[in-house]
Amino acid sequence: MKDMLSLFTLDDKGVLLACTVGLLILFFGQSYGLLFLVDMLVFLALSAVVTGLGKRRKEGIGLYEHARGWKNVLSNGLVPLLVAFMYFAFSAGKIPATSVAIIYIASVTAVTADKFSSEIGVLNGEPTMLLTLKRVKKGISGGVTGLGLLASLIGSLVISLSTLYMSGSLGLVVIVAISGFGGAIVDSVFGYFEEQGIGNKYTSNFLCAVSGAVICTLLLVL
Repeated sequence: MKDMLSLFTLDDKGVLLACTVGLLILFFGQSYGLLFLVDMLVFLALSAVVTGLGKRRKEGIGLYEHARGWKNVLSNGLVPLLVAFMYFAFSAGKIPATSVAIIYIASVTAVTADKFSSEIGVLNGEPTMLLTLKRVKKGISGGVTGLGLLASLIGSLVISLSTLYMSGSLGLVVIVAISGFGGAIVDSVFGYFEEQGIGNKYTSNFLCAVSGAVICTLLLVL
């Protein structure tokens, strides 16, 4: 597993933490453990793919990041891990365990959507700061492009399809995809505050995953 993860742009500490998080998710997910783990591995694999897109162009503007560390793993994986633990804790309780499993997928969908947006969005177009609607340079946190938003939606749809394994409901796929896309938008909003010295990319990634889970929870309740 370490050799596999090392291909996914993680350094040694990142690989170690990713393996630990993956094993815990597998355990806490119980009957859905393998599905939970596969979703995370797909996220890692897709992250490596979109990171490599336009590598030379990204290197030319100083936006290519090959090796990611434990902070990246924690900021993207902590929320899915916590939701997986909730699934484990509530599997015999009053809260429907399947709903918690769907919320787990939404949290992974959100970080995937954000990764697609940031890595693909810089390849074309002039970014606009989401909160101020002002043009900004590529690589500025909080900036979005049309290509990036489209890529975010595609990334969200890819992971959300895993809900079909649980229910076969296209409606749930839509709910999870909307949740993931919404989480990525929240990440861009907090990106503005990054530029003001409040938070960093790790806190934004964490809040992205939280937002995906919260939005999904609200949509399921409604």
